Amino acid sequence: AVNLAYDDALDSQLDNAIPTLNKYGLRGSFYLNVAAPSLTTRLNEWRDAANKGHELGNHSIFHQCSKGSPGRDWVHHDHDLDNISVGHMQNQVKVTNAFLHAIDGKKERTYTPPCIDVNASGKNYVDGLKSEFIAVKGLGGAVTPSMKGLNPYSVPVDFPVEMTGKQLIDIVKKAAKKGTMANFTFHGIGGDHMVVSSEAHEELVKYLADNKDIYWTDSFINIMSYVKQQQEKTHP
Repeated sequence: AVNLAYDDALDSQLDNAIPTLNKYGLRGSFYLNVAAPSLTTRLNEWRDAANKGHELGNHSIFHQCSKGSPGRDWVHHDHDLDNISVGHMQNQVKVTNAFLHAIDGKKERTYTPPCIDVNASGKNYVDGLKSEFIAVKGLGGAVTPSMKGLNPYSVPVDFPVEMTGKQLIDIVKKAAKKGTMANFTFHGIGGDHMVVSSEAHEELVKYLADNKDIYWTDSFINIMSYVKQQQEKTHP
């Protein structure tokens, strides 16, 4: 299985990623932090994406990350996860679910913690949100090592930056050899930040579309709903 996901509700995703996915008939997952400018300026386009089968996932309100982690000078003091209580962060995530429901009318959701930081003020806040989500991306790594024992609330994911189409395709080939899953979370596609070129992105999407006999490319919520069903059959 392959999930193509996109964080931060960026304009380049509406301009480049979604048209490419639609062109090849694949569904992606878009994790929206609801304070992002495009949620004000281009809300109808996000609603249209959901109507076309793309997942709108939860990425919190303000994209809070731990400023104390290495390379996090960019984190604003007001959005420093190290200074936010567990309860406050959990409430913000629940509000985001309500906001997303107002866009797409759906009640089931998945979550990608910003920066995959799961601690607020040093304590895990994601564990207390399991009832709110089908699954959560919470570890680094593009290829799931094994589907046996996979924790749906700590699924590995990679964040490609400036990778070629061939490099991206090589990752999904590794997942195919293992018989597991590849999870990508992109940011900018041909623009914005943490960029992957539109050409590299389309090369990957086309490869997946051309090889549907090998790869099941779908939204994260659809993939993980299936995974959880299989886990329940194995361990009822």
